Amino acid sequence: MQLQVSNSPFNQEQAELLNSLLPSLTETQKIWLSGYLTASLSVSNTSSADAPVLEAQSGGKTISKEVTILYGSQTGNAQGLAENAASKLEGNGFQVTISSMSDFKVNNLKKIENLLIAVSTHGEGDPPDNTLSFHEYLHGRRAPSLEGLRYSVLALGDSSYEFFCETGKQFDKRLEELGGTRLFPRVDCDLDYDEPASEWLEGVISSLSEGQVSSAAAVPEAKASVGEKTSYSRTNPFKAEVLENINLNGRGSNKETHHLELSLEGSGLTFEPGDSLGIYPKNDSDLVDMLLMELDWDPKETVKVNKQGELRQLRESLISDFEITVLTKSLIEQAAQLSGNEDLKELLKPGNEERLKEYREGRDLLDFVRDFGTWGESAQEFVSILRKMPARLYSIASSLSAYPDEVHLTIGAVRYESHGRERKGVCSILCADILQPGDLLPIYIQHNQNFKQPKNPDTPIIMVGPGTGIAPFRSFIQDREESEAKGKTWLFFGDQHFVTDFLYQTEWQKWLKTGVLTKMDVAFSRDTDEKVYVQDRMREQSGELYEWLQKGAAVYICGDEKNMAHDVHNTLIEIIEKEGNMSHADAQAYLEDMQQNKRYQRDVY
Repeated sequence: MQLQVSNSPFNQEQAELLNSLLPSLTETQKIWLSGYLTASLSVSNTSSADAPVLEAQSGGKTISKEVTILYGSQTGNAQGLAENAASKLEGNGFQVTISSMSDFKVNNLKKIENLLIAVSTHGEGDPPDNTLSFHEYLHGRRAPSLEGLRYSVLALGDSSYEFFCETGKQFDKRLEELGGTRLFPRVDCDLDYDEPASEWLEGVISSLSEGQVSSAAAVPEAKASVGEKTSYSRTNPFKAEVLENINLNGRGSNKETHHLELSLEGSGLTFEPGDSLGIYPKNDSDLVDMLLMELDWDPKETVKVNKQGELRQLRESLISDFEITVLTKSLIEQAAQLSGNEDLKELLKPGNEERLKEYREGRDLLDFVRDFGTWGESAQEFVSILRKMPARLYSIASSLSAYPDEVHLTIGAVRYESHGRERKGVCSILCADILQPGDLLPIYIQHNQNFKQPKNPDTPIIMVGPGTGIAPFRSFIQDREESEAKGKTWLFFGDQHFVTDFLYQTEWQKWLKTGVLTKMDVAFSRDTDEKVYVQDRMREQSGELYEWLQKGAAVYICGDEKNMAHDVHNTLIEIIEKEGNMSHADAQAYLEDMQQNKRYQRDVY
């Protein structure tokens, strides 16, 4: 939409400036700008500019400088953003209380005037584990009226999933239903969340600052927290040298699992057992070349790859900067607008949701271009709607105390056929087929406070990790060996074949011999006529397992969420119900109480 001088209060020069600026703004920036102008007008119309606070627009109530931040996080991203928001708010003079939703006392909810929520969406639209109790409370009959509450939600998700940012959307809607007022609109973040999260925080600070001293209506300068220093991070990854790359599976295995050892020397990076490592991979160059054959653009043409205007040749940008192996609904919608393709518009019509979901399943950008053609009038316009290459997270498989200046990973190579073409996991195949000792890999540490060993080293632990889910438990046991922890340990591990797929077998046998690992049960599903899984071994040991729970053992699960983790969760409830002579509801409550007290933790994907 173009601003016309004839029907506006602006002169020609001002109108041209606005027309050049507005099309480049994101929706979040437009919303923020609207709030900022409103705040500026409010301040300019106030008779006492010297007053330390102004009165809110309704009720004659002074605006509080106290802010509560609640986060719900499975892997640590939402928690990290919440902590960053707390630091910036404190730097701008606010008094901040920050808590995970699982630790928050719900009776205090009615006392809060300013609430910020940072929450991720887990799996197929599910709340993270440490959000469940608060989510249930807020959506239940006991939820209070919140008419005095001002709030804003930062939602994290992955647009390749159908229920993108669903948990954040639910919180945002429910707080409104309970009478709360948005102090800034919800922002939904994809995997590349840094810029939208930063814009959200700026908007929140501006809205919170309305009613403070007259200068507060201006954009507050973000202040660094005390002691903040430049370090390697998600936005500034460290290039780690590959020390070892070993295939853990034996000859004849159906699987290919790589043990990767990376050097952290000189990085200053530290981690604890339970944390993850983020890797920024590159796309398969052969796939990129096939894609370029379908496009009309010169592979050597330069394109901007970020908002800072960094230039790179098209081919290199498709290898390094953009995701091309996943089709998101957002990408398809934007491509339809740019291309005008009628078949594509038909696919997006209401009522075709299931058809769209089926089309996206197992297809990539090459399929999409072959089926519907390209879009845009230039290579720049083509890449402008592509999602930035997201990092891949892997559970760390080593202890820093056991291997100083190193980090180890356990990565399963992903290869499969779909729609007549061989498909490859972007990062897993880079690690399996390309990385050699001496190569450099951009990495960062993803701290995860939701998957940590008990603070008391005497607490017994039960670990369930089939396949590559074994990774964090190797880290746990190495760490317990170094610290000489006395608590008993029990591991359930499973895979396809004992001979070829017993990952880290000699290490587990050594730890059993020395007593660092108290007990181990294994399930190799393809070695018997009837498939046996870890949950079957748990049922076989139900009496002893329940006895461990009664003595305070903590349970940890790592691996596939859709199947394994879901089945193990239900098996735990069955065991508690049977051995504790409880009703199904009481057994569920028992496990929920364990979760609330951090005795039941999951690292699932």
